[in-house]
Amino acid sequence: MGIKLYYTTVTASRTVKSQQAEVIRILDSKSIQYELIDISLGGELRDEMRSKAGDPTAVPPQLFNEDNYCGNYEMFSEAVEADTVEQFLKMA
Repeated sequence: MGIKLYYTTVTASRTVKSQQAEVIRILDSKSIQYELIDISLGGELRDEMRSKAGDPTAVPPQLFNEDNYCGNYEMFSEAVEADTVEQFLKMA
């Protein structure tokens, strides 16, 4: 599968929860298949996400196409507004 969404099921942040839910809702509404990777299952998954994103402080949600970094929530949101989600996700 191409698109990977790094997210967490364990967070005290309402912002992170709402951003993750919105990304999932939009991907589902566009019938874009994706793999969920829950970083709360282990620190190595969080470290992998941060390494791939090139940001040692990156927090979920983070989007990738395979191992190619697409962006974070803010970047995804801008792509939704511009109707360029497929290009953002490197699908087009």
